[in-house]
Amino acid sequence: MALAFNSTAFDTAALQSAATDLCRYGKQLYDRDWSPATSSNYSVRLNEHCCALTSSGKHKGELTPADILVVNWQGEPLTPGKPSAETRLHTQLYARDPAIGAVLHTHSKAAVVLSQIHPNSELILEGWELLKAFAGQTSHDCQMVIAVFDNDQDITRLANQVEQRMQTRQQGHAYLIRGHGVYTWGRDLAECMRHLEALEHLFDYQLELKRLGQQ
Repeated sequence: MALAFNSTAFDTAALQSAATDLCRYGKQLYDRDWSPATSSNYSVRLNEHCCALTSSGKHKGELTPADILVVNWQGEPLTPGKPSAETRLHTQLYARDPAIGAVLHTHSKAAVVLSQIHPNSELILEGWELLKAFAGQTSHDCQMVIAVFDNDQDITRLANQVEQRMQTRQQGHAYLIRGHGVYTWGRDLAECMRHLEALEHLFDYQLELKRLGQQ
C-alpha cells in the first residue's frame, strides 16, 4: 500500500523497514558515544522523491519508529513529525546523487574537536590502511580530502555551499562542520555505518598525530 502527499508516493512497508533500521543504528551510535543526547540525525532514501528521517529533538538512544518521519527534497514533512533543522543537508545529497541510499550525521568527540582545531578548509587523510574501508577504494596509497565547512545556522545557505563545492571539486564520502560534527553517506545504512566507523578511527589517528606534534 502506498500513501500520497503533495504528489509524492512512498511505500509504507519501505518506511517501516527504514524506521526499524534507523532506530537500531541510532542505539548503536548512541552506545558508541557518537550521538549524545538529542544530537545527530540519520536518514534513509525511500525513493527518488523522499527519505525517512529522524525527527528533531529525539534522544538517539531511545528512538522508536514513531520518531521517524518522511520528508521530500525540499525538506517538507510528508508524515507527522518535526524535521530536523539540518534536513536540507540530507536532502541535498539525495537530490544530487541517486546512488546515495543513507546519510548519517553524528557529533562524536573526535569529529567535533578535530573540526574545531583544524585550521584549513580541507582535511587530508593519506597513507592509512583504513582508507580501504571506503567504497571504491582498493589501496591505502591515496589521499582522501574531507571538506571542513564553518558552522552556519542558516542551513539552506550551508547546503548550497556543500553543493557548490561538490560541483567544483568532488563529492567524496564525507564532510565536517566546524565544531559540530561529520556527515557521511553510502549506498545503504550498512555501507554508511562502515564509512562512519572508519572515519571515527581516522579522526582519532589525526588527533593523536597532533598530540605528538607530528602535524
